[in-house]
Amino acid sequence: MTLKSTTLGAALALFVSAGAACAEGQLNIYNWGDYTSPELIKKFEETHKVKVTVTDYDSNDTALAKVRAGGHGFDIVVPSANYIPIWIKEGLLLEARPDQMPNFKNMDERWVNVPWDPGRHYSVPWQWGVSGIGINTKVYSGDINTSAIFLDPPKELVGKINVEPEMNDVLFATIRYLGGEWCTTDKALLKQVRDKLLEAKPKWLAMDYSVTEKLPSGDYAAVYYWNGAILRARLKNPDIAFGYPKEGYPVFMDSVTILKDAKNVENAKAFMNFIMEPENAALISAFAKYANGIKGSEAFFPADMKGAPELNVPAEFEKAGQFLETCSPEVSQLYARIWTDINK
Repeated sequence: MTLKSTTLGAALALFVSAGAACAEGQLNIYNWGDYTSPELIKKFEETHKVKVTVTDYDSNDTALAKVRAGGHGFDIVVPSANYIPIWIKEGLLLEARPDQMPNFKNMDERWVNVPWDPGRHYSVPWQWGVSGIGINTKVYSGDINTSAIFLDPPKELVGKINVEPEMNDVLFATIRYLGGEWCTTDKALLKQVRDKLLEAKPKWLAMDYSVTEKLPSGDYAAVYYWNGAILRARLKNPDIAFGYPKEGYPVFMDSVTILKDAKNVENAKAFMNFIMEPENAALISAFAKYANGIKGSEAFFPADMKGAPELNVPAEFEKAGQFLETCSPEVSQLYARIWTDINK
């Protein structure tokens, strides 16, 4: 249904349900860990008279498996761009039509007609960023704009590296490091990818999510991780620096979606509309330190985000960044086998 075919009364009803401050009851959000601003949640609760419960997950695959199993009780989930087509194809998401909500006018045009949700019928931007290199410059002073930091680490970093436990980001960087392209089916290349990761892993210390604490404390000297977390680490320790792998690095956007079996749909729609308000989107970014995709939100950013190198890609590395497209099921199975071998 389009706006042209919607009666005025129905359109007004949709806008009121999405934007009014009169919604009551509950809202259950399923989101990445350490990614949801308590200040944002408090403001939404007070504005809309809704009690919000936030449950954390650690990966796209964890979230997808939980919802597929049913009986989850969640209203909202926040998948990454390359996973949203899977959620839509499997009928797990409500076509909530955020493009018809009052605050949609604030969305940056760059993020409207995106491949994973053209015209934004299902999703609203939460945050976006990149995976890159975080380094303690007191330990290593060489080139940090390369995936060699974790794939062929210099001796100063051996045994001091943490790599994000996210299959697609790690495989993307490794495939590009070896000269391939994402979603490749080249079995010879994929064997090289597997062998390179098996060779590199013994030189790592960990594959976990504790970067904002362990990088600034010195427990890790180097990480392959998300830029916002590395920015948070640098604010605790100015010796931390961020690098953009010149061979190729993944760009991500996580977006708020409403589950098809949500029990609190109107409250979920109200939340979607709420986070498209620039001042509210800025609360999301101020907490986790990523950009968000809402025009005008930067004006409300804290000073420590303005001009941050982790959020401003140097021109020489812009072309190395790439959004991860959703690979075919066959390719995904090949990648999953490699990942299983790496995690044995």
